[in-house]
Amino acid sequence: MKNIPYILIVIRFLLAPIIFFLAYLKGEESRFVILALMFIGLLTDIFDGIIARKVGVSTEKLRRLDSQVDLVFWLSLGLATYFLNTELIKSHWLSIALIFIMEALCYIISILKFGKETCTHAFLSKMWGLSLLIAFTYLIGLQQAGWAFHLTIILGIVAHIDVILIILILPKWQYDIPSFYHAWQIRQGKQRKKTTFFN
Repeated sequence: MKNIPYILIVIRFLLAPIIFFLAYLKGEESRFVILALMFIGLLTDIFDGIIARKVGVSTEKLRRLDSQVDLVFWLSLGLATYFLNTELIKSHWLSIALIFIMEALCYIISILKFGKETCTHAFLSKMWGLSLLIAFTYLIGLQQAGWAFHLTIILGIVAHIDVILIILILPKWQYDIPSFYHAWQIRQGKQRKKTTFFN
């Protein structure tokens, strides 16, 4: 049981190059296979943390690995979307660039302050992940941006601001911080009760 979270993370990591090459080599005919792999990847992301906490292996090493694999996985979907809908993505390049800049800022600020990458797994970041799922479903499956794209951009901005605030507020590096409010409580010396199904 203790190896299951690592297996799920590895599965998600392996899905990333498969998604990339399917979009790059197969193009249009790979759309729905990519969508299926995306949903499988999301399920591995949900259950790796739950199982890890349940069996007592939710360590710093595992959570940092989980965060980095998440980044690789969603980047592969972003690249796949670009290959499949190049003109559509180009028409929204400014909004997408803003999200990339904010993601980079989270890493830069965390590394400058703590010497480590960010690993908050915050609540708003999880909500953003779900919105990405919807947006990619629209972009890859329906070849349109629409409300799902705009929602994920708005949530992405809010979620990244939350992560930046968490980093700035925390007195020392920690992982699995639900929000900047919880970071503030930690700064005040209050202990946070962790749960199996969240973090």
